[in-house]
Amino acid sequence: MCAVALLGGLTSCSDFLEIKSQSEIVLEDFWNEKADVDNIVAGCYSALQDDGVMRRMMVWGEFRSENVMAGQNINDDINLENVLKESITAMNAYTTWDGFYNVINRCNTVIKYAPQVAQRDPGYTQSELQATIAEVSALRDLCFFYLIRTFRDVPYSTEAFTDDDQKMDLPATPFNAVLDSLIQDLEAVQGYAVQRYPETSPLYQTGRITQDAIHAMLCEMYLWKQDYDQCIRYADMVIDSKKKMYEEKRSQNASFGLGGSSQNVLNTRMNGYPLVNSLSSGYYGNTYTEVFVNGNSQETVFELLFDKTEAGYTMPGNSAVGAFYGNASVDKGLVGPSTTVTEDIAKTSSRTIFADRNKKVDARLYENVNMNTESINKFASRGLLINATQPTNVSVSYMAKYPFAKINNVNHYYNSSSWVIYRLSDIMLLKAEALCQKMLEGSDEEINAHNQPLLAQAFSLVNAVNKRSVCEATLVDTLVAGDYLTKAQMEQLVLQERQRELMFEGKRWYDLVRRSLRDGNTQVLSSAAQKRDGVNGQFIQNFFQKMDAIFWPYNNDEIKVNRNLVQNPSFGSGENSSYEKTK
Repeated sequence: MCAVALLGGLTSCSDFLEIKSQSEIVLEDFWNEKADVDNIVAGCYSALQDDGVMRRMMVWGEFRSENVMAGQNINDDINLENVLKESITAMNAYTTWDGFYNVINRCNTVIKYAPQVAQRDPGYTQSELQATIAEVSALRDLCFFYLIRTFRDVPYSTEAFTDDDQKMDLPATPFNAVLDSLIQDLEAVQGYAVQRYPETSPLYQTGRITQDAIHAMLCEMYLWKQDYDQCIRYADMVIDSKKKMYEEKRSQNASFGLGGSSQNVLNTRMNGYPLVNSLSSGYYGNTYTEVFVNGNSQETVFELLFDKTEAGYTMPGNSAVGAFYGNASVDKGLVGPSTTVTEDIAKTSSRTIFADRNKKVDARLYENVNMNTESINKFASRGLLINATQPTNVSVSYMAKYPFAKINNVNHYYNSSSWVIYRLSDIMLLKAEALCQKMLEGSDEEINAHNQPLLAQAFSLVNAVNKRSVCEATLVDTLVAGDYLTKAQMEQLVLQERQRELMFEGKRWYDLVRRSLRDGNTQVLSSAAQKRDGVNGQFIQNFFQKMDAIFWPYNNDEIKVNRNLVQNPSFGSGENSSYEKTK
C-alpha cells in the first residue's frame, strides 16, 4: 500500500511508485515542513471519524447490552441482527478491526517521521513536536484501548508499517500487557500535550486531544487496571481543570453556564461541579442541546466533531448515528431502545433504571428515548424541550431532525451530532466507581470508619449527576444517602447511574465487562444480557458462564492471514459455512 495514500488518502501515488521507492516518497516528497505533519494529524482524526470506525465504537460498546434491540429495517444488516441476537461468529463483519489499525498506523507514522521534519523546518519547534507526538500517541492509545476492551488480547505495535516487506502477522499481546503499555505511554507524553487551545480555535479544546483528554483516558485505564488511587488522582485532575476553566469564563461573564439561573445552582443542584445546567428558561433539556447538539460544551472533555454546515460539508456527517439511531427520513434506525428501557420509562413507579423519588421526573427519560416512536433520541434528535411545570404530567416537544441530504448522488443520512468520548459526568462516575472499590466489606466499627468518607464522596458525585437531570426548579437532594450505606449498595448505585447518564453513548457493555473482570465472574453481565430482546435467556446464562464470552472473536479473515492469532475459545474455529452474509 502506498504510504501517502495510507496516511491520508490525499493523493494518488501510482505515478510516483514507477519512479521512486516508498521510503523516498515519504521522506523527500512529503515530510518536509510542519504543514505536512499537521495534514497527517488531521488525517488521523478523519480516520477516527470514519463510518466503519464509528459504527464499531457504537456496536462494540453498547449493542450487546440490554439497552438496545432491533429497530427498523434490521434485515438490511444481517451482521448487526446477529449481534443483537448474541449469535456472533468470526465471520461477522463487526468483528473486523482494520479501521482502528489504520488510525494506529497513521499515528505511528507521524511519530516516526515528525522528528525529521523538525530537523528540516526551523519553524517547527521542539515543544510543537512534543505536542504533536503526545497528541497522536493518545489517539493511537485510544484505539488500542477500544481494541483490548473488545477483543481482550490484540496485536500490539508502536512501529510504523510503511513497507510491504515488513512483518505484520504479529501474535496477540495479552490484555494486561497492552494496558500497561498504554498507561506508560500516556504517562510519558501527558506533560507535552496542549493544555488549552486559543479562544480563536474553540472547537479544538474538545475536538482535539488535550492534557484533559489524556488525563481522562488515564483515569479510565487505571480503573480497568484496578489501580484505584491513580484513577481518582487523574479524575481529580480533570475535575479541577474543568472547575478552573468554568471560574475563568464566569469571571468574564457572570451568567456563563448557568442557563440564566443564579450561581447557587452550581452548588445546590450540581454539588459544586461545573456540569451544564439542564434547566433553562423554565424548560429542561439544555444539557442535551449543549452537549450533543451544539458540541464544545463546558463539560465535554473529548469528542469527535461532525459537520454542522448543511451546505458546506467541510467535515463529514455522522452517518453511523443516522443509520443506527435514526435520521430525517426514518424515525427509528437499525436499532431502538429495548423493551427493558421503554417499559421502565412507561412506569410511574417501581422503575429499575430511571428510579425516581416523590414523582420527580428525570429529564433523561426523554433525552434518551422518544416514547412516541419508541426510538432513540440521544444523538439522533436535534433538540428537545421538557416542560416540567407539573412534573407528574411532563410534555415533550421534539424539534426537527437533522436534515437529509444527498452527496455525490448517493443518499446520505446527514447528522452533525458530536460523538462524545469523554465528558465530566462520565469522569465523575468513574471516580465514584473507584471510591467504591477502596471500601471494605463488613460492618464493624473500624470498617465503617474507613468506609464512611468514601461513601460520602461517592454519593456526592453520583447525586450531583443525578440532580442536574431532575425536572424540578428548586432541588436540594434527589437520592437519599441513607439508602446506600454499604459497598455493595453504592457500587450498584454507581452502575445504575452510569446506565442512566451514558445510555446509548457506547459505554454500557464496557462497564459490564469491567465489572466482570473485577468480580472474577459474569453474574452482573449475564443478568443484564438476559434482559435483551430476542435472545434465549437460558442460552445467555450458559454462554456467559465462560469469561471468554464477554469478549469478541477475531474475524475469520484475520485468522487466515495471521497464523499467530489463536481464536477466542468461546467462538470455536470461526468457520461457519451456513452463515448468512449481509446484503
